Amino acid sequence: MKGTAYCLGVGPGDPELMTLKAVRMIRENEIIMVPGTTAVDAVAYRIAVQAVPELAQKTLVAVDMPMTRDKEVLRRSHEKGAKLIESYLDQGKNVIYLTLGDSSIYCTFSYLQEILEKDGYSTGLVSGIPSFCAAAARLNIPLTEWNEPLHILPALHRVDEPLSLPGNYVLMKSGSHMKEVKELLRKSGRSVSAVENCGMETEKVYHQLEEIPDETGYFSLIIVKE
Repeated sequence: MKGTAYCLGVGPGDPELMTLKAVRMIRENEIIMVPGTTAVDAVAYRIAVQAVPELAQKTLVAVDMPMTRDKEVLRRSHEKGAKLIESYLDQGKNVIYLTLGDSSIYCTFSYLQEILEKDGYSTGLVSGIPSFCAAAARLNIPLTEWNEPLHILPALHRVDEPLSLPGNYVLMKSGSHMKEVKELLRKSGRSVSAVENCGMETEKVYHQLEEIPDETGYFSLIIVKE
């Protein structure tokens, strides 16, 4: 019998926001994988080990998922990562792949999942609290009310598009282009707030657009309301 590869969301940063199911599955399985070059340095690992200290004694495996737009580099890394996971599944072992936030939102595992399923392996997704839900709670504001739509965009790839749709926006992956994103937000005339490193020791909260610095970390999330 082959094992199953599960992608497990560990939430946005606060280990107390990990689900009971996430904690149980980490405890029940031996092979734990995280995206990165060194497992113990991965943000998802550093979050999870605070809630599950015995994680440090598991078999930890890093899966290199480079941050690049080079499609050929990405294809090769995804193929290599999938084969690494399959090497454990073929031994009848389950694999737990840790990811920040939720396993279905801009998650690196989705690329591996496609290959694994094509190769005939079983996969599963385990939900975690999404970063934008945690950020809204930290800001003490609702994301949506009544019949307002909510648009979730990767700001990294959308810095030239106006925020012209009705409703509210979540701009993820904003950090590396924050200066350009801020200019887009000024033109929108909307209410803006943001959280950097939500739930982590380095968390910073910004309640207005002008409070947000031009340079922020990768884990910066902006909430834009009408």
